[in-house]
Amino acid sequence: MKPIPNILVLYAHPTPHHSRINQRMADSVASLAHVHLHDLYETYPDFHIAVRREQSLVAAADLIVFQHPIQWYSMPALLKQWVDMVLTPGWAYGPDGNALRGKDFWLVATTGGSEASYREEGHNRLPFSVFLPPYQQTAQLCGMRWLPPHILHGAHQANEAALLAHIDLYRERLATYPHWPELQTINGSPSSTHEVD
Repeated sequence: MKPIPNILVLYAHPTPHHSRINQRMADSVASLAHVHLHDLYETYPDFHIAVRREQSLVAAADLIVFQHPIQWYSMPALLKQWVDMVLTPGWAYGPDGNALRGKDFWLVATTGGSEASYREEGHNRLPFSVFLPPYQQTAQLCGMRWLPPHILHGAHQANEAALLAHIDLYRERLATYPHWPELQTINGSPSSTHEVD
């Protein structure tokens, strides 16, 4: 019998009471038995991150999820501080830095701008993929497998049906991980930490 995968969702929303979808997404997966929903802004309102505690949570996970709204084309400030403090050399990367090697990394994010705004003729002038390399390189540097992101564009304008569909897909993906068909071909082979049917 295969072990149940351990999923760590690092949820970073500075103002969850103003969230139109991120809080609902977080709430939808909180009850999944194999998901640890970790609300960074609730846990660290003073930005004083308990590094060893965070490293133990990450070390125990098979899938690490960054769930947050895109702010200024990047991650919220507390999540960036988390990356700076927790993913240390000699632990997450560099000589003897193998703690994350073989894990999966999944970006789950929302944007205020529509998908059309991330085009040359749009408000943001560039495709959204241009803003992903810092995330992708973080995964690469730490030896994690980059999974295709789950992005909702235009979160402020999306209708209720679109929001519910996005939330349902998020929950379904976490509930069925690692049994995603595409995981057999991403980066050539499945992660070494678990099997995929």
